[in-house]
Amino acid sequence: MRFTRATLAVVFSAMLLASSAFASRAHRVPTGARTRSLHKTAAKSHRMHGQQSIEPARVTEIQQALIREHYLTAEANGQWDATTEAAMHKYQADQGWQTKLVPDSRAIKKLGLGPDYSSAINAKESSFAAPTSSGTTSSAQSTDFAVAAGVSH
Repeated sequence: MRFTRATLAVVFSAMLLASSAFASRAHRVPTGARTRSLHKTAAKSHRMHGQQSIEPARVTEIQQALIREHYLTAEANGQWDATTEAAMHKYQADQGWQTKLVPDSRAIKKLGLGPDYSSAINAKESSFAAPTSSGTTSSAQSTDFAVAAGVSH
């Protein structure tokens, strides 16, 4: 019986040593040219996301709206210059909105330049269409709802 316990203790100790030896090899950090090339590839694939500038046609629309609202006195030229930026800052400040990032989506909408969904495929069924009359629930449907909810008349 003693011999069996001693054998089990040796086997168990060997297993512990073997598992720690395998664990240290599994977490080894690779070195060499392969690692350096992976870092270079990752750096090259970094690209800018989002809108980087405003298109001239859109700038012209914004300038015309600012002229209409008496915030810009220069002609609309399609270039986002210091005069246009200052006019947009003033317009947004007068509305109580942020002035550091331009143009603010609320300002664009208030200038009448927001999205136009009137020609969308689902314009009639969508939330931006005129609401339908509110009394469209039939009495049978109301009764069914009351029964399902456990409410008696």
